[in-house]
Amino acid sequence: MSVRETVQAVLDDAGTTYAAEAGIKLANKPSPLYRLLVLAVLMSAPVKAEVAVAAARELAEFGTPQRMCDATWQQRVEALDRGRCTRYDERTATALGKGAQLLLDRYHGDLRRMRAKADGDLDELRDLLTEVPNLSPVGADVFCREAQLVWPELRPYVDDEVVGAARKLGLPTDPVRLTQHVEGHDIARLTAAVIRSA
Repeated sequence: MSVRETVQAVLDDAGTTYAAEAGIKLANKPSPLYRLLVLAVLMSAPVKAEVAVAAARELAEFGTPQRMCDATWQQRVEALDRGRCTRYDERTATALGKGAQLLLDRYHGDLRRMRAKADGDLDELRDLLTEVPNLSPVGADVFCREAQLVWPELRPYVDDEVVGAARKLGLPTDPVRLTQHVEGHDIARLTAAVIRSA
């Protein structure tokens, strides 16, 4: 099977982004970007991806930094519990409140302002993302992998987790060679599919 055929098979089998699975219709708008950030925070915790996705789905009702701040700590804990994220619910509920307040204070609740501050510098963007409480470098990778759908300057975003998964599947580990067989808007789907398939 050629690389192109393998890439297509992986996409056909597992080509749903984590954001889409969490019910996030990703767009370059404040609410979907914030919901992606919440998902990235959840995926920073040592929980299975499906638990993080389920918890992100439950937290959708608090889909802006202002709504997250307005929610009580108990409401956030209950949403996390409904998503089966019970082991880290209290700490995560606190972090989500603090993170929402940080975004309101620094970026008026709009992650596009963080993007503008990074001004195309990927390292700067990752540093700014990891200032959000409980958002680890792994979570920053998750955010950037998924956000490349709507922030083209991130493309191709292929982090170490994707490289390791591509190696297991016998796919190229060079970002350009791995992604050259798909359109730019499908790179986020491909990176998610490679991770899921491996």
